[in-house]
Amino acid sequence: MKEQLTQSDVKKIKEEIEYRKLVVRKKELEAVKEARAQGDLSENFEYKAAKQDKNRNESRIRYLERMLKNARIISDASKEDEAGINNTVELYFEDEGETDTIRLVTSVRGNSLEGLISIESPLGKAVLGRREGDRVKVELSEGRGYYVVIKKIIKTSDDSEDQLRKY
Repeated sequence: MKEQLTQSDVKKIKEEIEYRKLVVRKKELEAVKEARAQGDLSENFEYKAAKQDKNRNESRIRYLERMLKNARIISDASKEDEAGINNTVELYFEDEGETDTIRLVTSVRGNSLEGLISIESPLGKAVLGRREGDRVKVELSEGRGYYVVIKKIIKTSDDSEDQLRKY
Protein backbone atom coordinates (compact mmCIF):
# COMPACT_ATOMS: atom_id res chain seq x y z
CA MET A 1 0.00 0.00 0.00
CA LYS A 2 1.23 3.47 -0.82
CA GLU A 3 1.93 5.82 2.07
CA GLN A 4 -0.14 8.99 2.03
CA LEU A 5 2.17 11.96 2.59
CA THR A 6 1.68 15.71 2.62
CA GLN A 7 4.21 18.06 1.05
CA SER A 8 5.48 18.80 4.57
CA ASP A 9 6.03 15.07 5.21
CA VAL A 10 8.00 14.81 1.95
CA LYS A 11 10.14 17.78 2.94
CA LYS A 12 10.90 16.31 6.38
CA ILE A 13 11.75 12.91 4.90
CA LYS A 14 14.11 14.51 2.38
CA GLU A 15 15.78 16.44 5.21
CA GLU A 16 16.26 13.24 7.20
CA ILE A 17 17.74 11.44 4.16
CA GLU A 18 20.16 14.30 3.56
CA TYR A 19 21.18 14.39 7.23
CA ARG A 20 21.73 10.63 7.30
CA LYS A 21 23.79 10.71 4.10
CA LEU A 22 25.94 13.73 4.97
CA VAL A 23 26.31 13.51 8.75
CA VAL A 24 25.40 10.08 10.11
CA ARG A 25 27.00 8.10 7.27
CA LYS A 26 30.32 9.93 7.74
CA LYS A 27 30.24 9.35 11.51
CA GLU A 28 29.39 5.64 11.12
CA LEU A 29 32.15 5.06 8.55
CA GLU A 30 34.67 6.70 10.88
CA ALA A 31 33.51 4.46 13.75
CA VAL A 32 33.99 1.36 11.56
CA LYS A 33 37.51 2.51 10.61
CA GLU A 34 38.47 3.12 14.25
CA ALA A 35 37.11 -0.26 15.36
CA ARG A 36 38.85 -2.04 12.49
CA ALA A 37 42.17 -0.52 13.57
CA GLN A 38 41.88 -2.20 16.98
CA GLY A 39 43.04 -5.55 15.60
CA ASP A 40 41.48 -9.00 15.41
CA LEU A 41 38.05 -8.53 13.80
CA SER A 42 36.70 -11.96 14.81
CA GLU A 43 36.54 -10.98 18.50
CA ASN A 44 36.12 -7.23 18.09
CA PHE A 45 32.72 -6.25 19.52
CA GLU A 46 33.23 -2.56 18.69
CA TYR A 47 33.74 -3.46 15.02
CA LYS A 48 30.57 -5.56 14.90
CA ALA A 49 28.55 -2.86 16.67
CA ALA A 50 29.91 -0.14 14.36
CA LYS A 51 29.04 -2.25 11.29
CA GLN A 52 25.51 -2.82 12.63
CA ASP A 53 25.02 0.92 13.23
CA LYS A 54 26.31 1.68 9.71
CA ASN A 55 23.98 -0.93 8.20
CA ARG A 56 21.02 0.34 10.23
CA ASN A 57 21.60 3.86 8.90
CA GLU A 58 21.85 2.60 5.30
CA SER A 59 18.65 0.59 5.76
CA ARG A 60 16.82 3.66 7.05
CA ILE A 61 18.01 5.69 4.05
CA ARG A 62 16.79 2.99 1.63
CA TYR A 63 13.46 2.72 3.49
CA LEU A 64 12.86 6.48 3.32
CA GLU A 65 13.84 6.67 -0.36
CA ARG A 66 11.48 3.79 -1.17
CA MET A 67 8.71 5.50 0.81
CA LEU A 68 9.15 8.70 -1.22
CA LYS A 69 9.27 6.80 -4.49
CA ASN A 70 6.00 4.98 -3.77
CA ALA A 71 4.16 7.72 -1.85
CA ARG A 72 0.89 9.27 -2.83
CA ILE A 73 0.97 13.01 -2.17
CA ILE A 74 -2.20 14.32 -0.55
CA SER A 75 -3.32 17.81 0.34
CA ASP A 76 -3.57 18.90 3.94
CA ALA A 77 -6.07 21.62 3.06
CA SER A 78 -9.52 21.42 4.59
CA LYS A 79 -12.55 23.66 4.85
CA GLU A 80 -12.53 26.08 7.76
CA ASP A 81 -15.21 24.14 9.66
CA GLU A 82 -14.00 20.60 8.87
CA ALA A 83 -11.52 18.32 10.63
CA GLY A 84 -8.57 17.85 8.30
CA ILE A 85 -4.98 16.67 8.29
CA ASN A 86 -2.84 18.44 10.91
CA ASN A 87 -5.91 19.81 12.72
CA THR A 88 -6.31 19.38 16.46
CA VAL A 89 -9.71 17.95 17.38
CA GLU A 90 -11.35 17.79 20.80
CA LEU A 91 -13.52 14.67 21.07
CA TYR A 92 -16.08 13.51 23.60
CA PHE A 93 -16.08 9.71 23.95
CA GLU A 94 -19.64 8.77 24.87
CA ASP A 95 -18.90 5.31 26.31
CA GLU A 96 -16.30 6.61 28.77
CA GLY A 97 -17.85 10.03 29.33
CA GLU A 98 -14.43 11.57 28.76
CA THR A 99 -13.02 14.26 26.51
CA ASP A 100 -9.68 13.87 24.74
CA THR A 101 -7.72 15.94 22.27
CA ILE A 102 -6.12 14.38 19.19
CA ARG A 103 -4.31 15.64 16.12
CA LEU A 104 -5.06 14.10 12.72
CA VAL A 105 -1.86 13.21 10.86
CA THR A 106 -0.64 10.99 8.03
CA SER A 107 0.32 7.43 8.92
CA VAL A 108 4.04 8.18 8.86
CA ARG A 109 3.56 10.60 11.77
CA GLY A 110 1.00 8.58 13.72
CA ASN A 111 1.73 8.01 17.40
CA SER A 112 -1.34 7.37 19.53
CA LEU A 113 0.62 7.72 22.78
CA GLU A 114 1.28 11.35 21.84
CA GLY A 115 -2.26 11.97 20.54
CA LEU A 116 -1.17 11.89 16.87
CA ILE A 117 -3.89 9.83 15.18
CA SER A 118 -3.41 8.54 11.65
CA ILE A 119 -6.10 9.38 9.10
CA GLU A 120 -5.93 5.71 8.14
CA SER A 121 -6.91 4.49 11.62
CA PRO A 122 -10.57 3.81 12.48
CA LEU A 123 -10.78 6.97 14.63
CA GLY A 124 -8.98 9.08 12.02
CA LYS A 125 -11.24 7.85 9.21
CA ALA A 126 -14.35 8.59 11.27
CA VAL A 127 -13.33 12.13 12.23
CA LEU A 128 -11.70 13.30 8.97
CA GLY A 129 -13.98 15.73 7.09
CA ARG A 130 -16.50 16.04 9.93
CA ARG A 131 -17.66 19.27 11.61
CA GLU A 132 -17.99 20.52 15.18
CA GLY A 133 -21.04 19.02 16.84
CA ASP A 134 -21.09 15.93 14.61
CA ARG A 135 -21.67 12.58 16.34
CA VAL A 136 -19.81 9.87 14.46
CA LYS A 137 -19.45 6.14 14.84
CA VAL A 138 -15.90 4.78 14.91
CA GLU A 139 -16.16 1.44 13.11
CA LEU A 140 -14.15 -1.45 14.53
CA SER A 141 -14.01 -5.06 13.39
CA GLU A 142 -17.09 -7.28 13.13
CA GLY A 143 -19.57 -4.39 13.17
CA ARG A 144 -18.49 -3.21 16.59
CA GLY A 145 -17.71 0.41 17.29
CA TYR A 146 -18.23 3.39 19.51
CA TYR A 147 -19.46 6.96 19.19
CA VAL A 148 -17.59 10.23 19.56
CA VAL A 149 -18.82 13.80 19.39
CA ILE A 150 -16.59 16.43 17.82
CA LYS A 151 -16.50 19.23 20.38
CA LYS A 152 -13.95 21.56 18.83
CA ILE A 153 -11.68 21.79 15.75
CA ILE A 154 -8.51 23.86 15.94
CA LYS A 155 -6.66 24.60 12.71
CA THR A 156 -3.02 23.72 13.37
CA SER A 157 0.07 24.72 11.46
CA ASP A 158 1.88 21.83 9.80
CA ASP A 159 5.25 23.27 10.86
CA SER A 160 4.89 22.06 14.43
CA GLU A 161 7.62 20.18 16.25
CA ASP A 162 6.32 16.61 15.90
CA GLN A 163 8.79 14.17 14.41
CA LEU A 164 8.40 11.46 11.84
CA ARG A 165 7.94 8.04 13.38
CA LYS A 166 11.29 6.22 13.64
CA TYR A 167 11.44 2.62 12.45
